[in-house]
Amino acid sequence: MDARAALTGLMTAIDEHRWEDLSPFLHEEFVCVLVHTGETFGRESWIAFNAGYPGFDRLRVEELVAEDDTAACRSHVTGRTDDAIQHFECASFARMREGLIVRLTEVWTDVDQLPPIGTR
Repeated sequence: MDARAALTGLMTAIDEHRWEDLSPFLHEEFVCVLVHTGETFGRESWIAFNAGYPGFDRLRVEELVAEDDTAACRSHVTGRTDDAIQHFECASFARMREGLIVRLTEVWTDVDQLPPIGTR
């Protein structure tokens, strides 16, 4: 599988809440790093983290680029709380090995943040 197909397939399975379909995209030595929190996950713990994330609603890939054994995408993600829908943006960077994603680096941010006063 090439990098574009792997990252596209992975993100589609997440959007559709098909947690059991994530593993076939991930190398046995898969590692995911969440840059914004410093957390690191292995394959099974990352799948469980996604499947159990409270309020997860949708993931829509907005942009995706790929070349050789790497791919990157920017996604818009929504989550639900009791009284609101939350909006996030996520940048995901995938590296392949043996046709599977071996490393995923993600950076998340809330969409409704405002620039600090006096910085623009």
